Amino acid sequence: MLADDHTVVRAGIRQILETAADIKVIAEAEDGEQAIEVIRASTPDVAVLDVRMPKASGIDVTRWIRENAPSTAVLVLSAYDDDPYVLAVLQAGANGYVLKNADAEDIVRAVRAVHAGKSAVDPEIARKVLGRVSRAETAAQPEELTAREREVLALVAKGHTNKAIGSALRISARTVQGHLAKIFDKLQAESRTEAVMRAVSLGWLPSTLGREADT
Repeated sequence: MLADDHTVVRAGIRQILETAADIKVIAEAEDGEQAIEVIRASTPDVAVLDVRMPKASGIDVTRWIRENAPSTAVLVLSAYDDDPYVLAVLQAGANGYVLKNADAEDIVRAVRAVHAGKSAVDPEIARKVLGRVSRAETAAQPEELTAREREVLALVAKGHTNKAIGSALRISARTVQGHLAKIFDKLQAESRTEAVMRAVSLGWLPSTLGREADT
């Protein structure tokens, strides 16, 4: 489903996506509240959201999806590459962040990636996040992650939700959230993507996992 408060933009995105034989747009929304209602009613595989929308932002909708519709992947398609928007959306649980000026093929590829459980981050956005990681590395060496925290982060890197991670490790989603809070604190990270990138740079996760977080 598509959510954007500009009709022309939605029409353009729809045209791009429906050129792909394996993608079908089943619903549209013109504001955040309508997006939540549409997702609740139709449970789409992927929600493509704008960041700035009336009534509820893409960040608010992403948080709602993570709590209430975890099977729906979230791809944010935005004109904004400002750090506050990027980090807030990734921290809220979005699976990808792509700029609206991206090539049509890149947008289609991003939708497929998040549907497959991977992350899809615009190269420019990835550079911003990596820049934050590099700056963090100049600080003191972070506290080591526990074995359980590494297990949780490895599953995060593979695109799993908190519920899926809990099921795999036989712990509750609330316990997973607790582990993530400690991981974020130790790695001085503000999002799942940033935490994975930092762990990879420190050699705490295989680089093959990290590629899913910034492709």
